[in-house]
Amino acid sequence: MSPFSESLHSIRVRHGLRQVELAKLVGYEQSYISALEVGLKGPPTDEFVERLTAAIPLTKEEQEALRAAAQESHRKLVIEPDAPADIYRLLSDLRGEIEHLTPAQVRMIREVLALRGTMHESREPARRLKRRTSMEAPM
Repeated sequence: MSPFSESLHSIRVRHGLRQVELAKLVGYEQSYISALEVGLKGPPTDEFVERLTAAIPLTKEEQEALRAAAQESHRKLVIEPDAPADIYRLLSDLRGEIEHLTPAQVRMIREVLALRGTMHESREPARRLKRRTSMEAPM
């Protein structure tokens, strides 16, 4: 389950709502609520989250946590075109191993990522290949 799936299910159960009741409150089909809760659908649109927060009395902290869970639940990652080749390699390795990571390995990776504020190593800017003029190109 995604972070949003967990949050949605938890909110619905805490408020004593069945999926069909929640669906009526937010103006969506029950099947969509179900698909969100089991993680078959990706993160919802901002409109869905706004309807949900308007329909159910949530504290400001709960609303922020729900929005954060939606953000954390994105399944796709876009790499900036000028990212270093090592970033591409790292993500390729991660893609190949993601299904086999243990909870301990996931924790370790997240701990390493949390170090970014404490590291003082500067990242080398990406080198761009310079286009040669027709005079420079060998013929």
